Amino acid sequence: MAQESRFTIKAVRSFIIGGVGSGGDYHNVKGGHWLIDSDISTPCSRWEQFRKSRTSWGINVLGSFLIEIESVDGTVGIATGFGGPPGCWLVHQHFERFLIGADARNTNLLYEQMYRASMFYGRKGLPIAVISVIDLALWDLIGKLRNEPVFRLIGGATKERLDFYCTGPEPTAAREMGFWGAKVPLPFCPDEGHVGLRKNVEFLRKHREAVGPDFPIMVDCYMSLNVSYTIELVKACQDLNINWWEECLTPDDTDGFEQIKRAHPTVKFTTGEHEYSRFGFRKLVEGRNLDIIQPDVMWLGGMTELLKVAALAAAYDIPVVPHASGPYSYHFVFSQPNTPFQEYLANSPDGKSVLPVFGDLFLDEPIPTKGYLTTADIDKPGFGLTINPVARAKLIPSTYLLTPPPVPTLSTPAVAAPAEAAPAEAAPAEAAPAEANASEQKEANGVVEKLSEKIEQLTTSTPA
Repeated sequence: MAQESRFTIKAVRSFIIGGVGSGGDYHNVKGGHWLIDSDISTPCSRWEQFRKSRTSWGINVLGSFLIEIESVDGTVGIATGFGGPPGCWLVHQHFERFLIGADARNTNLLYEQMYRASMFYGRKGLPIAVISVIDLALWDLIGKLRNEPVFRLIGGATKERLDFYCTGPEPTAAREMGFWGAKVPLPFCPDEGHVGLRKNVEFLRKHREAVGPDFPIMVDCYMSLNVSYTIELVKACQDLNINWWEECLTPDDTDGFEQIKRAHPTVKFTTGEHEYSRFGFRKLVEGRNLDIIQPDVMWLGGMTELLKVAALAAAYDIPVVPHASGPYSYHFVFSQPNTPFQEYLANSPDGKSVLPVFGDLFLDEPIPTKGYLTTADIDKPGFGLTINPVARAKLIPSTYLLTPPPVPTLSTPAVAAPAEAAPAEAAPAEAAPAEANASEQKEANGVVEKLSEKIEQLTTSTPA
């Protein structure tokens, strides 16, 4: 057996993030937030009852969670993502077996083991998103143990300044905040017919007129269009100088991008936010019908897999501009030569101010308050994030969900110790079992109370 080192993993812990507005689930926000309650075309917009709010069809159903990975010397790596209770279940019931006792530096090995072990039910979606958060926590741990920021571990700085565009409801606000461009969500879907298409054109024209002819505007179609509608919409907007059209088609319609690119060869198209692993990106890159790919490091497989996707894209000279993901993306983009800029996803309710992407979860999350960041802003060990004590108080250990302590039966009498085992002067110790039962009962009651609070938060905090 290899000699134990300070990089050896001793423990893995996971937490559900109570309340709303914190952590890696971008959509776990309060009602009235632009991100969930604006007119946004989605895959479910074809049904009228699901057009008013994205929470109506469950976009925030999983919630956020947090992982801690502790090495034998007590150093702790942390990361957040989306997955909630199901994510925590996968961490401990499946993936933990590959981590305990392993060397945290073996990120390629650990990724491959988790990916291949979950292949029979995973490959995409939640299992890979959970692996992503584990992987990010490993990189945070390695950086802390080596006292280096992650971007220096994965290649060092390729740029001293990182410029951002802003995804939000108002391009004029993005320009005023110092961002180089703005991305807006498309409001109407193909099922709303020619009237909806005309409203989409009017919506984009209004924003173009507000910011002038040269300020870059991008359009997020969020998997909601089809080939024919995309071709028609892009043609109708050809005089609006749209910088790119994003995620026009569903993730599985990779052949459709060839058709829309053939129809509009000089127009830029992007996608990748909802794709997973290097295998998922291979066809997107090899087709050469995309001008930019946009993987999400908290979803596609973590930093370990994102580096492989970036190398694949670089071989085809396709830029990589990650989807959101806050500081995790920032470290990646600073380190790679084919990553020209980064997205900032506006986290304020009205989308018109710059707030931390992960809410109040961390004390020191770097944010592009002037539309950019420098290497000095992220030059801290690991990802440079510290859990906010206020947010930690809202963390619910997943042990409460996975292995709740038994609730003692109140009618069961305490069992006294045999007389010969307790000398006369120690007689008061006979009450210890009853005290222990009372303590266990109190702990169990606390578990039930916390779970009840969490259920109430999940069911009432973001009404549809």
